[in-house]
Amino acid sequence: MTVTPQSWSGGFTANVTVANTGSSAVNGWKVGFTLPSGQAITSAWNATVSPNSGSVTASSLSYNAQIPAGGSQSFGFQGTTSGAYAAPTNFTLNGTACS
Repeated sequence: MTVTPQSWSGGFTANVTVANTGSSAVNGWKVGFTLPSGQAITSAWNATVSPNSGSVTASSLSYNAQIPAGGSQSFGFQGTTSGAYAAPTNFTLNGTACS
């Protein structure tokens, strides 16, 4: 996972790139991650995100569900923060920890 954030006082956006480094395609993906305390997602693009804080899951949509071997997909979200921005942690792809 690669996270590219932009932050400002009280808010942020984050673009997340999911790279498939395996030898076979991923058909349907769910990316799990943990938002730091005080952060909440207000909107998302290229994924369905639930819940809006704490341990979050971003799920693929019909048009971006496949990630070919060696390929990638991306999604993003906008949110609020009660303090300084901190990056999400504990990323998983379909239940497997990401490196």
